[in-house]
This record gives sequence, structure tokens and C-alpha cells, in this order.
Amino acid sequence: MIESVVASSATPLQMWVVLALVAGSLVLYGLERISLELTSMALIATLLLFFEFFPLLDADGDNLMGADTIMSGFANPALLTVLSLLVVGQGMVLTGGVSYIAGLITEHGGKNASIAIFVGLFVVMLMSAFLNNTPVVVIFIPIIQALAERIERSPSALMIPLSYAAILGGMTTLIGSSTNLLVSSSLIELGMPGLEFFEFTAVGGVLAITGFVYVLFIAPRLLPALASMRSKLANPDSSGKQFIAQITVGPASQMIGTRPVAGFFKNLPNITIQMIVRREHAELPPFESDMEIQAGDVLVVAATRKALTEALQKDPGLLHADAAGVSGDNDGTPQKSTQLLAEVMLPPGSRLIGFNLEQIGFRYQYKCLVLGIQRRSRMIRTQMTEIRLEAGDVLLVQGRSEDVEALRTIRDVVLLEWSTRTLPRPFHARRAATIFLGVIALAATGVVPIMVSSFIGAGLMIASGALNLRQASRAIDRKIVLLVAAALALGNALQLTGGAEFVADQLLMVTRGAPAPVILSIFFLIVAGFTNVLSNNACAVLFTPIGIGMAQQLGVEPHVFAIAVVMAANCSFASPVGYQTNLLVMGPGHYRFVDFLKAGTPLIILLWIAFSLFAPWYYEIPF
Repeated sequence: MIESVVASSATPLQMWVVLALVAGSLVLYGLERISLELTSMALIATLLLFFEFFPLLDADGDNLMGADTIMSGFANPALLTVLSLLVVGQGMVLTGGVSYIAGLITEHGGKNASIAIFVGLFVVMLMSAFLNNTPVVVIFIPIIQALAERIERSPSALMIPLSYAAILGGMTTLIGSSTNLLVSSSLIELGMPGLEFFEFTAVGGVLAITGFVYVLFIAPRLLPALASMRSKLANPDSSGKQFIAQITVGPASQMIGTRPVAGFFKNLPNITIQMIVRREHAELPPFESDMEIQAGDVLVVAATRKALTEALQKDPGLLHADAAGVSGDNDGTPQKSTQLLAEVMLPPGSRLIGFNLEQIGFRYQYKCLVLGIQRRSRMIRTQMTEIRLEAGDVLLVQGRSEDVEALRTIRDVVLLEWSTRTLPRPFHARRAATIFLGVIALAATGVVPIMVSSFIGAGLMIASGALNLRQASRAIDRKIVLLVAAALALGNALQLTGGAEFVADQLLMVTRGAPAPVILSIFFLIVAGFTNVLSNNACAVLFTPIGIGMAQQLGVEPHVFAIAVVMAANCSFASPVGYQTNLLVMGPGHYRFVDFLKAGTPLIILLWIAFSLFAPWYYEIPF
């Protein structure tokens, strides 16, 4: 643990060099002309070299800013907690747990899409209090886009509100954002108790509800009604092209026993059934109301890739029925390896042209199941296995990750790189949800620290098969690792060289004579401004020691200023680089930088006013 007192041998040179590094890091992180990773590595290397030649010695002659201290950020409990929670969240996404919740909203949203949008954004805010909000926003982008189309509204009016709702939810609990965990870790580094799980939920809840009202009713009016063509080009799942697909109803399918209503099957929304083949008899639409789906029926359907994927997620036994034997399993059980969905095109000269799938033996030869065939704009009313392939046909295929990757080496097909997506693993959804809820319960009740529960949860996600080691490693963001390690090292240097105390003195000098609530309010606004040009994680670590110094000089409980850092560092609304969810919605919303400035600046001011009025009253800080 780093001592909170300034080393007696600290020199003005050391303090000013550290302050210069802080200023330089603010500029470099804000401009992003150099990658965040490279900037962080350069910052750590500079600290190592500087304090090697200009050591900061304590009374015993030991270097307080030695390599072990500077590099300790890589083993910081807060960083390990953040990475563990990313793995736990990835397990929820890959098993379809988050998608299932999103599906309930669209399924029960009724005819009033406006209410469904309200419910959707509110659920995003609630989920972001306990989950990494990045995958939550990724899942809800197509949901909100679909709801916007139902009320004939431009998706660009709702994409920024979606990001803002996720950020607001992250303000309410200790694990709602990595920022919150880093502030708590900084307190521990400074020799103080860390933040408790729900310690700032009251303050965060007031700000989140205040912000949510703005996000729902005001922000959409400030945003332009822009076309979302860019998102359609970038996202294959948003494409409206139809595939001809053939579905075999397996013995465990939820379709068994269902009957059509007005000629349509409610279990297959957005999917047009063109033919039902039962043994040797083919039934064409319109279907009689007394016709009942049976195991073994073959459904020839026309549907988009998105509709087929959703059908697979809701009814795993449906599309996996034909997959038995594809990858070596001959017992008819669903495949439990990592499955990918991808599109391949037949180039001119392919040896597959002129043959149908049965003649080719596609699933046995390439170990991938063809789910659908798309041929320009022509509608084909025949069994998919009887369609003779032509040049330019696009096949929607499903298979194990290694088998789909192997298609790159096959000259007869061209794997469309942008089309590859990992399929949800719904057979692990329940155990993933149990692990996730267990992590939350253990941390919230204080049975074990959040570091312990999250690390165990990440291990159980891998051990249970909800995700493999490769998927878990992909969930870890190297930007977070390097940025947090660099920011913690710089925060320690600020504290030990007296830089934090110096900055706190200057801020207090500027506000000399002002009551403590006013100083707290000004401090909140300063941090909120910096978090839109600097990473919110870096802001959290750099400003926490400064806030603690100010609190100690004012005689205020240090946790109050730490919570101010938590709230303000999460106010990343006025810039697309302020927070990663803002970057996620920038493409689908077709936004410019100024759009975030127009919608985010009033929200920051609103939350600043709400915090300035509520926090001093709640924490009983006298004027």
C-alpha cells in the first residue's frame, strides 16, 4: 500500500516533472494522435527512467517510486476486478442471456413502440448498473433501431440516448463502471477504506433518474433525423436480404404441436413459410388452422439472417436438428462447441456450380451446415436441398469456429469476412445467469470482496463451458489494462511528490472563502469537463488524490469528494471519445462530433446542478 504522506526528500523538480507528465498525458489521451496503448506505455517508461535517476527516497533510503511501485498497477485489485467482470459479462452475452432480456422487450412491447422504447432504455440503465455496459449497448442497438422504425422515427434520434442510458446506469453501484472500482482502489492505495457496493447508490440514483428524464424527452429533440444507411452497410444482421432456408423440426423443438393463426406461426416471427414437407407430401400456403407441426417436418422458409438467428436463439433444437453429425456427433444432440454464423459466396468457376447441396455433400465435406441460400432477388419455392447452385449465390452457413475458418482455404467458396458472428450458446444461459447473479449477491452482501467474487465468477464461466479461454481473453481490453496501470502509476507519483496537494492548494486558493458545498460543486464540474477529453478511467485515478487532499484541508469526509469523482468522471456525454459506448453508437446513428456536444453539454450541466443541490444536503455538509 502506498503511503499517503509526501516523502520528505521530494524536490520541486520531481513534483513539476510529474505535473508536466499529467498535463502531457491529458493532451495525448485527448487528441489520440498516438494510440492509448502506446501513450500509456510511454508514460510508464518515462516514470521508470525518471525515478531511476532521480529517486524519491524515504527516511530509510528506499525509493518510494521504484519499479515495483510504478508497475504495481498491473496487479491492482481494481484492474483485476474490472477484467474479471468483463469475462463474466462476456459469458452472459455469448450464452444469449442479455439477448433473451432484450427479446422479451420486443416480444411484449405490444403495438405501442414508444412504450417499448421507454422500457428498453430503462432496462439498459438497470442492466448497466451490474453489467459491463458495452455488450449491453451492442445488444440493444438493433432492438432500438427496430422500435424506431415501428414508430417511423429516425434511429439517429435514439442511438445517443441509448449510450447515455447505459452510462447513467453505471453511476449507481460499485461495479456499474470500471471508473467506480478505480476510485475505490485509489482510496485503498491512499490508506483509506474503499467504497462499499451501494455506498453512492442514493446519489447516483438521483442523478440517473434526472438524466434519464432528459435522455427520454429532451435529447432526441436535439439530435438530427439522419439516415442509418451506414449502419446497414456495416452490420450484416441489419440487411433485409432474404435467404431460402430449410428447417427440420427436431424432437425437442418448441414448434411441435403449434398451429397456424391466420396462416402464420407465431413461433417464427418475421419468417415466411413457403412449404411444409411431411414425409413425401408437400403442403403449400395458405395453411389450414387445424394443421399441427410434427417432429420431422421440413419447413422451407424465406427469412433474413437476423430472423433466422433469432429463431435459433429462441429454439436451439430447431436449427441444430440438421447439424447432428456435422462435427463428429452422431447422437443428434445439439453442438456444444463454439458455433459461428457466416456467409460464403460462390465465385465464377466454382466446382459447386450446377449441383445441389445433397449432391455436393456440403455439411460432410466442409463440416458446416447450410442454413439458407440467397440468390439476388429471386424467390424460389422448392426445398433448399434441391436448389442447383449458381455463381453469385450466397450461402448462410453455421459451423464450429475452426471449420468456418477453414473455408478461407477453399477455392470453391469465398468467405465474406465481415459476415462472421459467434452464435449464442443458449444451453449454457441458465448456468451463466446463475454465476452472474452469484457474483452480484456475494459482492452486494459483503460476504466476500468484489475482487474475490468477480475472479471466482470469471473462473466458473470458463469451467462451466459458457465461454472458452480464447473468448475470455478476447473480452479483456488491452486499452483498459495499460491505461489503468499508467494512470495508477501517475496517481501514486502525484501523491508522493506532493503534486496532488499542490493542485488541491491552488484550487482552494482560487475558491478561498467559499463554503465547502461550493468547492465540491466546482470540483465536480472540473472533473466532468476533463472526462470528456480524457479517459474516464484516467480521470478517476488522477483526480481522486486531488479530491482527497481538498477534503482533508476542508475537514470534509474524504469519501464525499471520492464519490464526486465517481459521478463526475462518468459524465462522459459531450464527446464521442469520452466513453466507449458513445463510439459504438456513432456509426449506427450517423453522428458528427457536434451532435454529442449539443446533446451532452446540457446533460452535464443538469447533472452538475442536481449533484450540487442533493449531495451537500444528503451528506450534511454545512455552508
